[in-house]
Order: sequence, then structure tokens, then C-alpha cells
Amino acid sequence: MKELYVPLSGAIAQQKNVETIANNVANANTAGFKRDQLAFKEHLTALSKGVQDIDLPRGEWAPEDFYRSYGAENAQVRVDGSYTDFTQGQLTPTGNHFDLGLHGEGFFEVLTPAGVRYSRKGNFSLNSDAQLVTDKGFPVLQKLPEGLPAEDTPAPEERLIQLTGQAKMSVGLEGNVFSGDQKVGSLSVVEFNEPHALKKQGHSLFINNHPENLKRDGIKTAVHQGFIEQSNVNAVAEMSNLIKANRTFESIQRVIKAYDNISAKGVNEISKF
Repeated sequence: MKELYVPLSGAIAQQKNVETIANNVANANTAGFKRDQLAFKEHLTALSKGVQDIDLPRGEWAPEDFYRSYGAENAQVRVDGSYTDFTQGQLTPTGNHFDLGLHGEGFFEVLTPAGVRYSRKGNFSLNSDAQLVTDKGFPVLQKLPEGLPAEDTPAPEERLIQLTGQAKMSVGLEGNVFSGDQKVGSLSVVEFNEPHALKKQGHSLFINNHPENLKRDGIKTAVHQGFIEQSNVNAVAEMSNLIKANRTFESIQRVIKAYDNISAKGVNEISKF
């Protein structure tokens, strides 16, 4: 019953697909969330053997012709990987001057206990030290000064955005932060040569493992104060995909059950002889 591995591989892959789509649906209202999608890889023995080896009859079929599998019992499908859709989410006005929405390909640079990470989620606030932080309490970082030698580059802990007094915070399109009339810093909004090289981590964060992936100039992302970027998940489309994936998974389960019934019947019938 090695043919059982054909639907079994499909069931495993489709279960992962259901989990991925369900996570997209669950985050349809999460600010700055980017949807994920899977890529599947299929192995077909007939393709690896070559089309010239397939000798299906062109005319009337004989009974034995129906038993030519050409290695189809060794076919399989698996998840080849996942990727993140970085398309722009809708910018929604909130009226909160601590909310910042990005329009473009950039990311906010934030400092977590595990190091520097990147995020599109801009619902910020002030902590007890009057520093700009994310909804999880991670400090938002300032832009690195230009033209500094590598040995003089400040540590992330030295790039926190510190507001002063009770003055209202204002942020320009280029990310310059003001406390009243006083400029207190510039938001570090970074872009990447290849966004798909980023890896997702918890709380809408991304990690960049390749320093050369950072763009050094030509940053075009605009910061919009009083706006939040919504998730780029289309809830209706994702629900439709979820229903389709669930039905496919159920169909594969029925195939596996049919194989199991055939095997059980074969054992029972053989035992009678």
C-alpha cells in the first residue's frame, strides 16, 4: 500500500496551507500585518522519466492498459516554502498623534531584547521615561547619523527617541520628530533591496540576517502621522481560500479512508482462503 503516501503527502501539505490561511484570517485586523502564502512542490515520476517513455494506447484500450501507473504511486507533494506578501495596506486615520503609518516599502527600526528588528506596525506610545515605544514596549530607534565612521556608529541603545516636557509630538513626512518646536530626532525608516529575505518573528516583527540587504540611499517611504496601516489581508478572499483548503483536505482524508478500507477488505478476504 505504498500508494497511500501519495494522498498522505497531500494531506500534510494541505494541513499546513489551512494553518497559514487561518493565521492570515486571525490577523485581518492587526495593524501592519502582512499575509503569508505557501509554495508547493510536486514530484511526478512520469516527468522525471521523460514523456517518450509513456506509451499510452492511442486507440482502444485493453484491460491491462488501465494498470499502467508509470510510477504515479511514487508521486508526492510537499510545502516548498512560504513567503510574505508585502503589498501596501490601507492607511486609516485615527486622530492619535502617536500613530504613524508608512506609505512605501520601508520599516520602522525598533529595539527588542533580542536585538534590532523591523516593523510596519505604527501604533506607538510613550513609556514612563517619555521615550517613543511600540505597543509591546520596544523602543523606536532614531536614524543613524550620516557620514560617521564604522567605529563611531552609536549603539542601538543610544538611538532612542526621547521627548521633552509636555509639548505635543509632531512628525513630518520624512520622519523628523518634533516636541513642540524642538527637533528631538528622526525616525529610522529603512528599506531593503530584497524584502522577501526578511524573516517573520512574533508581534509583527521582521529580522534581517543580511546587512548588505539594507538600502543605503534612495529611501522614498513617507511617514503619515495620525494614521495606521491596516493589514493587507482581504478577509473575504482569505475566508474563501480557507473554505477551499478545508474542502480539499477533507477530500484527501476520504481518499486515505478509501485506501484503508481497501487494505482492510483485502486482509479479511485473503484470510478466508
